Amino acid sequence: MIIIVIFILHWYFSLFSQTFFLHRYAAHKMFTMNKFWERFFYLFTYITQGSSYLSPRGYAILHRMHHAYSDTEKDPHSPHHSKNILEMMWKTKNEYNAYLRGEARAEERFLKDIPAWKAFDRLFEDNNTPRFIWGLIYIAVYVLCISVWELPGTHWTMYLLLPFHFLMGPIHGAIVNWGGHKIGYTNFDNNDKSKNSLALDFLMMGELFQNNHHKLPNKVNFATKWFEFDPTYPIVKTLSFFKVIRINAVPTGL
Repeated sequence: MIIIVIFILHWYFSLFSQTFFLHRYAAHKMFTMNKFWERFFYLFTYITQGSSYLSPRGYAILHRMHHAYSDTEKDPHSPHHSKNILEMMWKTKNEYNAYLRGEARAEERFLKDIPAWKAFDRLFEDNNTPRFIWGLIYIAVYVLCISVWELPGTHWTMYLLLPFHFLMGPIHGAIVNWGGHKIGYTNFDNNDKSKNSLALDFLMMGELFQNNHHKLPNKVNFATKWFEFDPTYPIVKTLSFFKVIRINAVPTGL
């Protein structure tokens, strides 16, 4: 049972970092925070994503491109220009690395007001050594729980969950970009293929309301209908109430 708890905690903490810090803050600037809290959530994102850590800069550039070119050939991760989900993930990885390493230059409009922590980014933004160490930590936890301590409710088949830990961030992105543009219903005509996947969104904390989000990209609550619920929105409102963040009347991101 402990392994399932660890997996669920990693899944949702990593996902929260992606939707709250990388998506709503870095890419869209739906709210502001002071430098202390920005660096706190920088570290929180790194710790919760671990081996699959996504740079705020790389994420923001690709996500802003995704909105500008949604489901066209210029979209860095549209399922409608890839044969399958693995091909889409590989294409996204290559574009992400190209912008991160300076091998490609993004348009100026995609570079505006992205959070940066230069010393931190130099160490962790594009460095495989810490990713490898995180992978060893995940393996060590599983070995201890399953094979050494033989905790109740554990079984050797649970080792099959390890690849999800290694690639947690990209897996979340793949589910959102593939499912959110393939499966579900539409509330708005956005001239793209974005969908709302309400039945699956309990796994994605609001990220699968893609049709709503593409229509209203700077709306901090991704739900628009009475029957829709964005689980991240109450957390954002709570953090705003306690002055950790301040929701922008006019977001500065794309």
